[in-house]
Amino acid sequence: MVAYVIADVDVKDAAKYAEYRPIAERTIAQYGGRFLVRGGPAEPLEGGWNPKRIVMLEFPTVEQAKRWYHSPEYAPGIEMRQAASVGRLILVEGTPPA
Repeated sequence: MVAYVIADVDVKDAAKYAEYRPIAERTIAQYGGRFLVRGGPAEPLEGGWNPKRIVMLEFPTVEQAKRWYHSPEYAPGIEMRQAASVGRLILVEGTPPA
């Protein structure tokens, strides 16, 4: 079953975050993932949630998403992202849209 990684990210240091992007792009592709949503304006509709930046990734399976997140290739990226931003990430198992 398809897996989605959804991130709510508040970038605090744009220059450091820019250094992180190539690592994320390379490793996401390396582990079979792809970007579905990458930033852009978010409009709150219910519940008072007002995210700064939403990123949504799709992986073929939950296992593949976990391999990416816990991979040695992505480990430096996690450190860079956490140094440059404050974020929340979740992993969701689901079905792709029809």
